[in-house]
Amino acid sequence: MGSILETIMLMCFGVSWPLNVLKAYRAKTAKGTSLPFILLIISGYIAGISSKLISGQINYVLIAYVLNLAIVSLNVIIYFRNVSLDKKRLQNSEV
Repeated sequence: MGSILETIMLMCFGVSWPLNVLKAYRAKTAKGTSLPFILLIISGYIAGISSKLISGQINYVLIAYVLNLAIVSLNVIIYFRNVSLDKKRLQNSEV
């Protein structure tokens, strides 16, 4: 039962992260985005994955952790893209 509830929690997060990635991509700005927050979430997923591997509980829940980690990691890529776009806009406005 614990694995089922854990999977439901991960699925709820798993639905929200792609929406967050899409929103950040469309926004084309890093304003309002917290890199430390994203890195904290990534650390949590890595801890969850590590826990499963160390305890030997390798099951379908691990797949949910890995998928969520991959999607949240996309947020880091989008963040740096948006920081670059912000810098270009700032340079163009100063010219």
